[in-house]
Amino acid sequence: MKHLDDKVAAVTGAGSGIGRALALHLADRGCRLALSDVDAAGLAETERLLAGRARAVTTATVDVADEAAVLAWADQVVADHGRANLVINNAGVALSGTVAALSTDDYRWIMGVNFWGVVHGTKAFLPHLEASGEGHVVNISSVFGLTAQPLMSGYNASKYAVRGFTESLRQDLELTRSCVSATCVHPGGIKTNIARAARVDASVADATGKSAEVSSREFEKSFITSPAKAAEVIVGAVQKNKRRVLVGPDARVFDAMVRVAPTGYQRLITGVVRSRGGK
Repeated sequence: MKHLDDKVAAVTGAGSGIGRALALHLADRGCRLALSDVDAAGLAETERLLAGRARAVTTATVDVADEAAVLAWADQVVADHGRANLVINNAGVALSGTVAALSTDDYRWIMGVNFWGVVHGTKAFLPHLEASGEGHVVNISSVFGLTAQPLMSGYNASKYAVRGFTESLRQDLELTRSCVSATCVHPGGIKTNIARAARVDASVADATGKSAEVSSREFEKSFITSPAKAAEVIVGAVQKNKRRVLVGPDARVFDAMVRVAPTGYQRLITGVVRSRGGK
């Protein structure tokens, strides 16, 4: 999809962070926008920022973990805009805690949003993208879909799952000679509020010797790439039809680390986390 002018783009998680930046960037490229988020207030603010900037904007409060809601939204997008050319499954949440401490409900929650939300968005929009004659699916994984981290098993599991799903999707589309393509995105630390909005189990403080607030604040210091830059890279990757995108220098470093030391990096990261916690 080299040309974005007048294309219809659907973006989940558009109420803040990368999702909002994508909406603004796509508007500047001439796209018509269909935006969703579970946060109605954040979504309204994104819509306000787009006033006079986008050709057309529709919004919907949607929980991506709810399959029926996502299916209904996809149908509504086509009813409102006449077609859908691009879907960016960006909505995501974070969870931190030891495997021993986290409940199975915790894992179901994060998989429901981060993985099933991607599946729901892909499945709901794929027929519409096919019908448009030219379509693209973008699924947001993470640098944590490339490297495992202590205390992040739920987040890692969800983002690794997005990676596997999207890479296979791309192969399916090529095998069937579809007019739709797919890209998997691995952002590093992006300056968003995901850490502050994360669910943090008490086991994190027990393991690191730091409160959830302190851990979150320190983690945010590693967020070095702006959402606007991330959006620019992601949209550029769509136009170049890239299979995989690394966003930020930290993502490139972690990717290289895994390639050079596929098992040794795990001991290194655990050592770094332990030293920061004074244990």
